[in-house]
Amino acid sequence: MKKAELVFIPSPGISHLVPTVEVAKLLVDRDERLSITFLVMKLRSDPKVDRFIDSVSTACNRIRFIHLSKLEPDPNQPNNLFVSLIESQKSNVKEEVSRLVSRSESSPGSPTLAGFVLDMFCTSMIDVANEFGVPSYIFLTSSAACLGLLFYVQALHDEQKVDPTEFKGSDTELVMPCLANLLPAKLLPSVMLNKEWLSFLITPTRRFRETKGIMVNTFEELESHAINSFSNGNTPPVYPVGPILNLNRDGDRHVESDTFKDIKQWLDEQPLSSVVYLCFGSMGSFGVDQVKEIACGLEQSGHRFLWSLRQPPPNEMGLGVEIKMDYRGEFQLDGDEYNIVSAGEIERGVRCLMELDNEKRERLKEMSGKSRKVLENGGTSSSWLGRFIQDVMDHQP
Repeated sequence: MKKAELVFIPSPGISHLVPTVEVAKLLVDRDERLSITFLVMKLRSDPKVDRFIDSVSTACNRIRFIHLSKLEPDPNQPNNLFVSLIESQKSNVKEEVSRLVSRSESSPGSPTLAGFVLDMFCTSMIDVANEFGVPSYIFLTSSAACLGLLFYVQALHDEQKVDPTEFKGSDTELVMPCLANLLPAKLLPSVMLNKEWLSFLITPTRRFRETKGIMVNTFEELESHAINSFSNGNTPPVYPVGPILNLNRDGDRHVESDTFKDIKQWLDEQPLSSVVYLCFGSMGSFGVDQVKEIACGLEQSGHRFLWSLRQPPPNEMGLGVEIKMDYRGEFQLDGDEYNIVSAGEIERGVRCLMELDNEKRERLKEMSGKSRKVLENGGTSSSWLGRFIQDVMDHQP
């Protein structure tokens, strides 16, 4: 039986590490021929990351973690600190993979290197994979529609020579294969309307096209239109293998706080489907004025709510942009001023969400049920996972 080793390289930090490890666990559980080595980059000491890795290492004997030596990013690139950090790790990655290959060659029956699985921001590591003569794959933690949007904007910029930043304020309607409806150009994500940040997104997207395939954290029933848009052969194969969730909260069970217990107890005491949950990601934060408007809007809505409110993140990753809500007003990435979403708008949005008619609620319940079944035997995501494994084995050098 021919065994295969995949090298996974996630972005630094817990937010991308967790789903990437979860998809790795699905792969090794599915096929005993697979082993996976994670090369972990760290910006600083992070107890959460350490606890999570320790818990997975104990439970999964075919997943191992190697912590790369910390290197200092190029001080001459302060605006691209994150990119510089990834680039600085190429030599460490090459050294660790060389050791892995040497061990494989000296031990008959050991798994052989079959490829790299990279986070979307680690595409520069494709160069290292090429040096070893193995294919690269991407694991995208976002949606299929997001992937389609990235490909669309990159092609618009590179092939049609259109500058997307000129769409700021434009009423032009864009026809995107990944979207069922037209999209007003002025509603493109703000990062795509800013020249510096546009480059930050387009550069890795170009390299997506060099890979042998892209796993996406979504499922076919949820994003059928977007997933079907990749069937024209203009992109690498796309594998919808989600939803990828860490339901067991590996690494946190032994440090469960009293606050967390109180929250769970409070939720258990509320009527079914009566609580609005607000969470804007591990780097999502707001200015004081916007926080006040959200709080007032929630209170005025009259609905129960649970809000994960975070402090503004430090700029240590070079992502010195305060993350705002997608439905904010004109947010300028090159300045501190932005329009506030009013309490009234937030109140209306919450009421619209919570007061759906019975038909819409039934559709939501149906989709929720499907999301639980897709990773079971015979489910669509399970099938796509199997296709990915087969393609990895077929492309193994």
